[in-house]
Amino acid sequence: MPQSALIELLHGKGAHVNPVACVEDISEDVALRRIDGFPHSIVDLVFHMNYWMNYEVKRIRGQKPKYPEHNAESFPSAPQNWDQLRRDFSWFLREFVQLAGSSRAEMDRQIESVHDGDKKVASTMEAVLWQMVAHNSYHMGQIAMIRRALGAWPPKAGGDTW
Repeated sequence: MPQSALIELLHGKGAHVNPVACVEDISEDVALRRIDGFPHSIVDLVFHMNYWMNYEVKRIRGQKPKYPEHNAESFPSAPQNWDQLRRDFSWFLREFVQLAGSSRAEMDRQIESVHDGDKKVASTMEAVLWQMVAHNSYHMGQIAMIRRALGAWPPKAGGDTW
């Protein structure tokens, strides 16, 4: 797929919800609420996405971030500052959009694996970016469903209601 499609999906074009719009207008009270049958709040999910975007940005930059022993480590264990989580989320998305605009040679650059799990998937920078789009899209769908269940849909910036 062309890089323009990657950039569009990072912005939430097409079938994807705009990730920034999906979280920017939620109050902390709503972001902390849980719905029956689902283990995470919106705060938890944004923290989780930030965790993995941070991990991948570090890998792309040649650093060797610590891979968590358990998935639970990628979810918050203490109260979080909702405003800061949203700012960080927007920042990470801007970083990924900037990276997605890189040259073909840079997109084809191999990203060093720091964990056996990294070695099981394609590891070019482009592949890492596509993995993040898919990961975030999955969790943005969960956030959209939580918002719907809480009567907080659509976002002020708009979103599909059908």
